[in-house]
This record gives sequence, C-alpha cells and structure tokens, in this order.
Amino acid sequence: MSAPPVATSARRIVVFDLDGTITRRDTLLPYLLGWLRRHPARQWRSWALPGPLLRFLFDRDRGRLKSALIRIVLGGAARGEVAAWSRDFVATLDARRFCPGALAAIAQHRQAGDRLVLLSASVDLYVPMLAARLGFDEVICTGVAWNGDRLDGALTTVNRRGTEKLHCVQELRARHPGAVLAACADSRSDLVHLAAVEEPLLVNAGWRTRRRAGRLGIRAMDWRR
Repeated sequence: MSAPPVATSARRIVVFDLDGTITRRDTLLPYLLGWLRRHPARQWRSWALPGPLLRFLFDRDRGRLKSALIRIVLGGAARGEVAAWSRDFVATLDARRFCPGALAAIAQHRQAGDRLVLLSASVDLYVPMLAARLGFDEVICTGVAWNGDRLDGALTTVNRRGTEKLHCVQELRARHPGAVLAACADSRSDLVHLAAVEEPLLVNAGWRTRRRAGRLGIRAMDWRR
C-alpha cells in the first residue's frame, strides 16, 4: 500500500545520487574490503567470488551480484559488529573521498530550504549513516535482509538503479504534490530518472553520457574539482 500524499514546506525536492556523484568512486566495494581487513579470518570465503562474477557476465543482474558479494563477505555477521563497522567506515570517509562541487551543492540546497533526498543503489548497511552525516532529510537505498541478529544478505528491495530510480522519483512526486523535483546523478543509467524531473543535472560523466544527456536537454557539470 503506497504512502498517502503529504504536504511539504520545501519548494523543491533535490534527489542526489551517491556513488560517483557525491563520492568520487563506488562505496560498496571499499566497504566490503574494509570488513575483510577487519576480519581476516573471513578471507577464506573469497574462494566463492568467481562464481557470482562469472554469472554476472551472462545475466548482467547487478542486484543478484550485489547480494552474492554481501553474503560471501558479510553473511552471518552479528548486527552489532556490522553496525560498528558501518559507523567506522562512514567516519573514515574524509574530504578526499567527496566531490567538492557535490558538498557545495548540498550546502546550498540546505540553506535554500530544499528537501534533500539521497537515492542510492548502495545498501542500507551504511548509506543511512552517510546520509545523516551529510545532512539529508530522507534516504532511499537498496535494502539488505537479516535473519534475526545475523546478516542474511538477500536484498529486501529491488536494486535501486536505472528504472527503479525512476519509480522512486515517481513515488516522491506522489508523496509531495506540487513540489518541484530536481535530481543530480552521474551515470548513463541515471538518465532515466533525470529526464523525469523538472531540474535535472548530470555530473562527473564521460563524454558519451554527456552527449546523450545533451540530446535530452539535460545540462552537465563536473563536481570533482
């Protein structure tokens, strides 16, 4: 059952992507590798990695790959241990990991009174903590299942990428009627939801994606400097 529409005092809702938009690079792989460095006894599990990677070459299912990697690396870990590592991981993300233009844009939109939404395909093991650190009002990310106090690793949501991000933007619009939607993202797959908002912005993208965005009337910027 969908949430009912609610009034919002924000004149604008700004939806930020995370990896490659706010951060310079992916965050999930460093998160998983950091866990293995903290728990070297688990490194024997890496023997299982080639299976999911090979399967991905055929099915291109990023959600299935993501779940498999999380299960291999973190599966069975206690909730308290995962939460402690997530807090430490977010705390270790220093200024070098973030795009200066992204941090400036977040600050400007917050000062303007806009509602800030972090929409990421990365997972809820650490993304909500990072969103809180950056001052976001709402976070939408890929969910990961628990079995009691132990991490299962199955996904509880669709992988928040491509057309799924479009669905999330449409749900935001339905929950906040009358608000202007803006979105900032970096990849070709993000053009789907960027094209659906009033104020789209492509950032940090390669020339092919910038050219495609130009054809859609989406302006481009570089936030990495």
